Amino acid sequence: MTSKTDNPPPYEDALHQPKYGNYPLQPQHGSPLPPPPSYSPSPGMCPGPPGYWGQEGVYPQAGMWAAPGFSPAGIPNTIPTLSAGVPAANQGDMEDFLSTQWESTAIRHAFIKKVYLILTAQLAVTFSVVGVFTFVDTVRQFVIRYPGIYWASLVVYFVVYCILICCKEPRRRFPWNLVLLGVFTLALSYMTGTISSYYETKAVFIAMGITALVCIAVTIFCFQTKVDFTSCGGFLCIASVVLMIIGIVTAVVLSFQYVPWLHMLYAAIGAILYTLFLVYNTQLLIGNRELAISPEEYIYAALSLYIDVVHIFLFILQVSGAATE
Repeated sequence: MTSKTDNPPPYEDALHQPKYGNYPLQPQHGSPLPPPPSYSPSPGMCPGPPGYWGQEGVYPQAGMWAAPGFSPAGIPNTIPTLSAGVPAANQGDMEDFLSTQWESTAIRHAFIKKVYLILTAQLAVTFSVVGVFTFVDTVRQFVIRYPGIYWASLVVYFVVYCILICCKEPRRRFPWNLVLLGVFTLALSYMTGTISSYYETKAVFIAMGITALVCIAVTIFCFQTKVDFTSCGGFLCIASVVLMIIGIVTAVVLSFQYVPWLHMLYAAIGAILYTLFLVYNTQLLIGNRELAISPEEYIYAALSLYIDVVHIFLFILQVSGAATE
């Protein structure tokens, strides 16, 4: 708080009485007061009481007082910077902190780039297999005639998935996890191609287009939004259990040919749920949220996004196939 005597005079008084133009600032606490100026009236001027500020020769000397908004004479004007007022010992700590933040951001960007490169390769393999199983009639008839290969690929898919999830990447020169990821990609690609062979080509193309649009929209949304979906892991886990129960009920009901539209409803719910999973895993990849994936776990990050995209395609394929029929 400031006292009333510390404030400058009103505007009217300063306008009619120029003596307030150089209103002195109060000295700092603890600093000695300057000596009073000497009184030496000039010839031709009216005498006045000693110390009157309006007379010539009684103004404070240059540099003794500083008018409001002006710096004292002899002191250069400086522009405050970010490190102003910070001791020299702490400035080095600040530079180290900024360099550490820059390095962590660069590591995160390299991690995201690596994950999306792996994901692009996986999706290229998967949709190439889907294209072969859809357009080549010989391959389509083969996978329909021998369903045992489909179940074998399902077993390989499940086993390799458990290995990749449970085991950490070994500190060896040979990248075993990348090899397992390749085997997993081939198994899931064969499963996806086999399922696609039971649908018409038009339905497969519709599912591919919708899946691509959904993935692009989700990626842009995750990079732009400030909403944190990484705290919704429990909700997604419960929703997955509910979806599994609905799938079992749907399989039982459809075996008796009751409620034919129930299969389309189950597929729509599954597509929405795995879209939410894609949002969740994408934000884990980006970081700057409540939870984040370590840059060392690029195999797990690519695996999660790949499974989400493939399942979105399969559920949308079921909806578009039912609509086409």
